[in-house]
Order: sequence, then structure tokens, then C-alpha cells
Amino acid sequence: MEQSTQQQFFGEIIEQHKGILLRVARIYCPHHDDRQDLIQEIMIQIWQSLHKYNNQFKMSTFLYRIALNVAITFFRKNTRRRNRHHTLDDQVLLISADTGPGKEQQLNYLEKFINELKEIDKALMLLYLEDKSHAEIAEIMGISVSNVGTRIGRIKERIKARFSQLK
Repeated sequence: MEQSTQQQFFGEIIEQHKGILLRVARIYCPHHDDRQDLIQEIMIQIWQSLHKYNNQFKMSTFLYRIALNVAITFFRKNTRRRNRHHTLDDQVLLISADTGPGKEQQLNYLEKFINELKEIDKALMLLYLEDKSHAEIAEIMGISVSNVGTRIGRIKERIKARFSQLK
């Protein structure tokens, strides 16, 4: 593929699927600057991997696979930075808890609980919350469909337990 055609194809892919990049970045990076860095890393990896795309698979599967792999690596490299911000996040959640229970508060807790998960479990929950089927999740993650179901069930139980501790 010639350079200008590849650039156009890349631009179209990013425009059509930017939601994937944004959702993955949001789940792995609660802070805006980190999210922007992660999105940039994901886009670089997509550009470098574009020639490997096999059109027998959905483009979204290809992009999720790249985005999640980059996010997990990015997350591991930046654990120190994340820990530095963790205390402030907890204080903000405690302050907003005083405003009473509401849908936004529940979403904040859900995001907090998901952020506490291991990297792979975060990816599973992101895809689950995106209404991906277990088969799609298995294809994206490279694990069996039964493993997806088992892991999601366990994660949901842990999150449910965390919510019950709030009451």
C-alpha cells in the first residue's frame, strides 16, 4: 500500500473507531494527561501494525487487541505515577459520597472498582460493558469462551461484594 493511501486508510480507521481508543484509555488511565499519552501510544502501534491486519477478522477486534495490549503495557510501566495520584482520587470519592447516592456516584464507584482490577480483568470488563459477546471477547483476548464466562462471573461477584460493602 502506498504511503498516502495508507495514511488515508489509517485516518478513516481512527475516525470510525476512536471510541475504542477512548474507552480503553479511560479504563486504564483515570487522568487526562495519561489518557492522552496512552491514546498516542495506541495510535502509533496501530500505524505500525496496520500492514498485519487480516480482513477475515473485524477491524474492531484488531483494534481492541492492539489497544488492550498497549494499555496493559502502559499501565505496568506507569504504576508509580498511578500510585502517586491514588490518594487524591480516594479523597475525591469520599467528598462526593457526601452528596448522596445517585447514578453518577454509582458509576464513579464502578469505575473505581474496575480500576482496582488486574490488567486482564479490566480488559474483560471493558469488553463486557461494551456488550461484546463472550465469543467476541474470547477472540479479542485470545482465551476460550468458557474462560471468558468464568472470569466475568467472578469479576461481577467481586464488584457486587464491593458495592454491598458501601451500604
